[in-house]
Amino acid sequence: MLFGMVSLLACWLAGQTLVSLTDLPLPGNVAGMLILLVICLAQREVAPRLSETSSQLLSQMGLLFVPAGVGLIEHGPLLAREGVAMFAVLAISVVITMAVTAVTLKWLLGFGKQEGAQ
Repeated sequence: MLFGMVSLLACWLAGQTLVSLTDLPLPGNVAGMLILLVICLAQREVAPRLSETSSQLLSQMGLLFVPAGVGLIEHGPLLAREGVAMFAVLAISVVITMAVTAVTLKWLLGFGKQEGAQ
């Protein structure tokens, strides 16, 4: 478990450092995940100890949503005032995202059939 935690924290720190030094328009957390992805792809596998640690962290992921819930409660008046507009924007963006995903999938599936025919 210690190896996995150290590996995850090292990738996170490397991502934070990379973003700080290069002024990339990317969160350090995402850069760290990309570094971890590159390492796993280079090794062609996820180290078993890293996989075990990740599974343990994912099983506790519900706890990470507690601060977000507290934030929603704390900003109740703002949510009451702007909640309908926020819900509308979220609903519209979900519909657009699903439509674009469906069109892209349909295009890619058609592209694969054309490639196979040649």
